[in-house]
Amino acid sequence: MLGNFQQSQLRIEIEADRQTIGDCLLKTAKLRQWMWPQSLSDNLPEILKPDLTFTSKLGLVEIEHQVETADDNCLRLLLSKGIDGYHEWYWGDSWIQSRLEGISLLPLNLGQTLSLLRLRQYLARIKSERAESSNS
Repeated sequence: MLGNFQQSQLRIEIEADRQTIGDCLLKTAKLRQWMWPQSLSDNLPEILKPDLTFTSKLGLVEIEHQVETADDNCLRLLLSKGIDGYHEWYWGDSWIQSRLEGISLLPLNLGQTLSLLRLRQYLARIKSERAESSNS
């Protein structure tokens, strides 16, 4: 693999409970919504499970993901093609942590930061929609 070895670990606070955060990372319909403009393989199951392999694309760059771990507070993906490495997600009530390590030509820290910000925005929108519907 051509590229540079890169590693990054980010943790942010998010106004969401553990279950809601986990749903956004493990349920493919929600994952597709906040990961835009990155696209995921067609015909994915409803929930990510260990041993599942899928691809994502961002422009011309394709990344293969193999789900190694998927449970109620952890998702670990082994990455190949555009990134050779792994991506781990851990979460709890009001926080999420992302650890990304691999060899790639892509600027991994920038992509990781943008992903976390998109997820935060998505969760804020969900919270706002829930508040509006409960006030109706």
